[in-house]
Amino acid sequence: MTAETERVDALLAAMTPEEKAGQLGSFWFRPDEPGGDVAPMEGEMTGPQSFEAAIEHGLGHLTRVFGTVPVSVADGVADLRERQTRIQKASRFAIPAIAHEECLTGFTAYGATVYPTPLAWGAAFDPDLVEEVAAAIGRDLRAVGVDQGLAPVLDVVRDYRWGRVEESIGEDPYLVATVATAYVRGLQSTGLVATLKHFAGYSASRSARNHAPVAMGPRELADVLLPPFELAIREGGAGSVMPSYAAVDGAPPTASRTLLTSVLRDEWGFDGTVVSDYWAVPFLRRTHRIAADDDGAGALALAAGVDVELPETVGFAGLAALVRSGAVPEAVLDDAARRVLLQKARLGLLDPDWAPRADDGVDLDSPGNRSLARRLAERSVVLLSNDGTLPLAPGPGRVAVVGTTAVEPRTFLGCYSFPNHVLAKQGGDDLGIAVPTLLDALRVEHAGADVTHAQGAAITGDDRSGFAAAVALAAQADVAIVAVGDLAGLFGRGTSGEGCDAPDLTLPGVQADLVTAVLDTGTPVVLVVVSGRPYALGDLAPRCAAVVQAFFPGEEGGAAIAGVLSGRVDPSGRLPVAVPRTPSSSLPTYRAAPLDQRTDGVSSLDPAPLYPFGHGLSYTTVAYEALTLSASSMPSDGRVDVTVTVRNTGARPAAEIVQLYLTDHVAQTVRPVRELIGYRRVPLAPGDARRVTFTVHADRTSFTGLDLRRVVEPGTFTLAAGRSSEDLPVAAELEVTGRLRVLDGPRVLTTPARVDPAR
Repeated sequence: MTAETERVDALLAAMTPEEKAGQLGSFWFRPDEPGGDVAPMEGEMTGPQSFEAAIEHGLGHLTRVFGTVPVSVADGVADLRERQTRIQKASRFAIPAIAHEECLTGFTAYGATVYPTPLAWGAAFDPDLVEEVAAAIGRDLRAVGVDQGLAPVLDVVRDYRWGRVEESIGEDPYLVATVATAYVRGLQSTGLVATLKHFAGYSASRSARNHAPVAMGPRELADVLLPPFELAIREGGAGSVMPSYAAVDGAPPTASRTLLTSVLRDEWGFDGTVVSDYWAVPFLRRTHRIAADDDGAGALALAAGVDVELPETVGFAGLAALVRSGAVPEAVLDDAARRVLLQKARLGLLDPDWAPRADDGVDLDSPGNRSLARRLAERSVVLLSNDGTLPLAPGPGRVAVVGTTAVEPRTFLGCYSFPNHVLAKQGGDDLGIAVPTLLDALRVEHAGADVTHAQGAAITGDDRSGFAAAVALAAQADVAIVAVGDLAGLFGRGTSGEGCDAPDLTLPGVQADLVTAVLDTGTPVVLVVVSGRPYALGDLAPRCAAVVQAFFPGEEGGAAIAGVLSGRVDPSGRLPVAVPRTPSSSLPTYRAAPLDQRTDGVSSLDPAPLYPFGHGLSYTTVAYEALTLSASSMPSDGRVDVTVTVRNTGARPAAEIVQLYLTDHVAQTVRPVRELIGYRRVPLAPGDARRVTFTVHADRTSFTGLDLRRVVEPGTFTLAAGRSSEDLPVAAELEVTGRLRVLDGPRVLTTPARVDPAR
């Protein structure tokens, strides 16, 4: 027994039910102001009537002291210090609260760096850089007294229309798992607690509607949506988990003992805290209707394994009374309180000399932060097509820049950035940070050229009155850069973001018509899409000289995109989600089963994407010369080395994303046509060659079998490597031999890779 455990057990023995329950609650100072909510149904919810009532017996969490309204660092630090002092004085044990904040695209606070959104992390295929970014975010949070960050999101994209695609890392479980785990490591390296969201199933909501029910069987849940969480817990050591809002096959995760106890704790060994999503506990009564009242909802959530109710105490407000009446066993309350207190002990909150950290002079948008933001943005930009127009020639020339995205800085920022999450609902132009526009960046990048702009059309609406000016400008130019896409917001106040689901995958408003009008001038068009989801480009891309995709690249996005267009930055991003050909709402992701990836006369809908998962071009050529296996077979508990040689055959440097895919020829259940099992970013100078060796364990071939047990099944597999899920020039077959093997405990979850000079 550790000293922390002994201290917590002694506290619990001395606490009343009211004091234990106090550690499971939270409080949010929410201003009474117009402008809309920053959380779902915020205006309909009410917690304790006063802070004094909320902290009478202690408090588990303080909600978003910095992230609710614009406050300076000095004022926020002072406010947090004052609240913690009041919490300590209010109860017998003087235990401070855990202060939590959102941090999905950086610290969601006024004046803090806005990094690229998670979908851009996926596009970068660079976990090491994401870990570095997360560590920078964590340092800023810790400096001002924050203990827990509500990130990352590990939802695997299942339907591109879902508004929260921008918050997700991609459509492949392995990409999501490895990048999210890197973020967890980076954030927690600073002493902060990372929170995995949203456990589990949220991204598969019916018709891509936020909070809609999830119609999914246990096999898909186990093989597609759970693996990222498992890796982030087993290997990332994540300290907290947040259940999702949506009901999975009729069972809301907030009340699911199967998910929160059997899977999370018993199978995976998770020893951190489970915190509810905002108002998810009372939602058990109000939206799911599986409880008769808020107290009943709280009892259900507690029994399932929820430890803390966020953002304020509603369903957990009656727990002490339920314990005293015998309706809730005190041992269940003890288990949750013990986990919260242990986390506080690990954070130092139980130390006798604890005091709030008070660096009220920290720069939340430091030059170092901005440099990191630019590096990640540059690596996330994806060159989808190019007829040789890019990189743009330097020197004199006429460049027409068309589109709102070129001049509206908020179009670079995700919905959980402070400018879009909070400031947008208050009106005005203040972003709290400098966000150079794409037009600004292009004028810097092409100082010798005549760079002019016409808006053409807004992001939303059907106003075409600006088309004529845009067409006239483009007709006189040597090249037209048409920038289109999304403006993130919340609950219908944007075209992407939480509660901003799309009816189909047509570019918002009349932007597609604007692109067509400019194309009709005959001037070469470079289409730049800055968005939170992929949009159907099948009618536009074939007519464009080049197409560039950026997924909300953050405050340094303008410079990153302009650098790619000029050639100052060699494009190296790859698609974490496919780009559809048509706006149809029924397109599968790339890991679909065979019947979902072919037409063959069985359906009038062609599911083939315009650009597949993993696709992305550079300004050079890379050849895949060979793929070899260390052995042609391996036992069902063995491993094999897979080596692929890549060579830069062009005149410019490149960063090739070498991708390794697995195909199972015959299995007892329907399996994907192929699935990503490994990848590696490989820098290549002109003429340079590298050997990339992946070590593939037999566990990486496993899946959930007919009896719902995870198995490694002997048989024939194809291992293929290449540039995308559909461009795989080298491959080899592998036999897995021996008996069927059942995986009951920990398994190999990753495919390590090393890079060596080619011989």
